[in-house]
Amino acid sequence: MPLQFGIDILLKQNPDWKNRPIGLLTNDAAKTNKGILSRQALKEAGFNIIKLFSPEHGINATAADGAYINDGFDDTTGLSITSLYGEKLIPTEIDLKDIDIMLFDIPDAGTRFYTYLWSMTYWIEAAAKFNKKVIILDRPNPLGGNLFNCEGPMLHENVTSFIGRFNIPIKHQCTLGELANYFNKTQSWNADLEIIKCVNNNATHWDRAKLFYDWNVKWTNPSPALQNIEANILYPGLCFFEATNVSIGRGTPYSFEWIGADWFNIDAIKMVCQNILSEDIKIEILFKGIRIKVIDPYHFDSVLNGLLLLKLIKDIHPNDFKWMPYPTNANLSGENHLSLLLGIPEAESIFELPLQQWLQQINKLLKVNEWKETIAPYLLYQ
Repeated sequence: MPLQFGIDILLKQNPDWKNRPIGLLTNDAAKTNKGILSRQALKEAGFNIIKLFSPEHGINATAADGAYINDGFDDTTGLSITSLYGEKLIPTEIDLKDIDIMLFDIPDAGTRFYTYLWSMTYWIEAAAKFNKKVIILDRPNPLGGNLFNCEGPMLHENVTSFIGRFNIPIKHQCTLGELANYFNKTQSWNADLEIIKCVNNNATHWDRAKLFYDWNVKWTNPSPALQNIEANILYPGLCFFEATNVSIGRGTPYSFEWIGADWFNIDAIKMVCQNILSEDIKIEILFKGIRIKVIDPYHFDSVLNGLLLLKLIKDIHPNDFKWMPYPTNANLSGENHLSLLLGIPEAESIFELPLQQWLQQINKLLKVNEWKETIAPYLLYQ
């Protein structure tokens, strides 16, 4: 039996707000555990959804990374769509004037720089500002909820952005519902917030030790480049290559599973990776690059491995490797992208250190023991 998401639980209920005007922030990645679009299932069940809102990648979850998203109309429901990744990131009072209930259902990738999390925080902030009830339909973290698998760095206040709005680790190991509770309290929004939790098939709450492999549901791409759970597991570490002239395979079947460049010294990369990363990943030669296979996804330090791979690629190719800007709608110049991803100022400078000094510095940054204590009061699942 498949795990039941918040949407599946809600569809079994008949809440007193069902017939009130509802605005829904969602996209095509949000489905029931039977694969039905959440917005379609809610409309068919009689929920009075009058308006849709979409995050980065648009309502279809297929737009390119960082691309400006226009307002529009939804072919599935016929409803209007207000983009929250175009002219604005937060809904206005006019956007919400006819809405009583602000509903949210979007899956997450479990990583601080994945923007659906931050769209949710603006959604809650707007609900508090305009005195609306806000309801989060929770979903498990595909990377699991084992807090011993958290990886930093924490976010430095000088590099906040739409890929890191508030101070949490890169791999936070929480659900969006848990983070909704956390931010609603710590940012003093105090919105009228309700979380509808996800439930295992034996009617118990989601087991934090479980990854996507254990949900018994079909994978749905949350965005174009995360085409399977393997890419999602590697994403927290390989995303740093966005700030370089190394490809991460966007537009191929291997995005976030493959890295490559015309100037790669494949033999040197393979030899170094086999000697240094052999316990964690397996390397396959593919095109002009390498495909990465995770050996044990339940105990994989994706951030550390991604950063170490980046350091090795840079050191093996001192004349060819370059740091590059990464323009998006939320960062038009694309400058400072590595620091925004990693969450520390002047991140590029760390990679100039000799390998042993670099490792010492990175290991200090990645340890985030305090996060377990900080987030504990807000956890919904044990």
